[in-house]
Amino acid sequence: MPIRAVVWDIDDTLFDYTTADRTGMRLHLVAEGIADRFGGVERALERWREITDAQWLRFADGATTFQGQRRDRVREFIGAPTLGDADADAWFDRYVARYESAWKLFPDALTALDALAPDYRQAVLSNSSIHNQDRKLRALGVRDYFETVLCAAELGVSKPEAAAFHAACDSLELDPAEVAYVGNEPDIDAGGASAAGLAGVWLDRGRLGGRPELVTITGLDRLPALLRGDTRFGAPSPIG
Repeated sequence: MPIRAVVWDIDDTLFDYTTADRTGMRLHLVAEGIADRFGGVERALERWREITDAQWLRFADGATTFQGQRRDRVREFIGAPTLGDADADAWFDRYVARYESAWKLFPDALTALDALAPDYRQAVLSNSSIHNQDRKLRALGVRDYFETVLCAAELGVSKPEAAAFHAACDSLELDPAEVAYVGNEPDIDAGGASAAGLAGVWLDRGRLGGRPELVTITGLDRLPALLRGDTRFGAPSPIG
């Protein structure tokens, strides 16, 4: 079957989440007066990312809610396990305001979306919440590219579970074999999509490599040619 639609991950795929997160947290550490608490700002940023990754896994596994993982990130990061929900929410909201001030698409994102628009339907599947991601896409000026935006918090299932990818295909009324999924995580995104019967594409911006079983690109400028070259991309191969 030919590829008829592209479903996208957002964070660190279209949107430069890592840079925005680090920039926002740098500002937040200073504003909260805790920049020296962790043995240096770089160590603080590393610790925040470690905690964020761990809490996102808990959310993806159904062990906590979307809001719960935010609160637990705050409590663990500042070492206040008994911090009340309202105070944790307020702390996180102050961080979010600084993080959002640094929101940007990757330079190749808009060009890729425009290049695909004439020939492929497009949608989003994210392991986040619709409130968070829909608002982000609108703020970045790209929401209208996507027929639908699906998120784990509302679906009740997360990538890499096949049910999450199949929900995206069902929303487009397409067979999984007619859908490509593009994301920056080799296992959660490309691997999970491929296992679910979609055409998974790993966006390896960091050129990490080491996953010959995955169809790989190192920039979104390579995606249109990849999709148009072969309906199932042929044998897995890196395109750098």
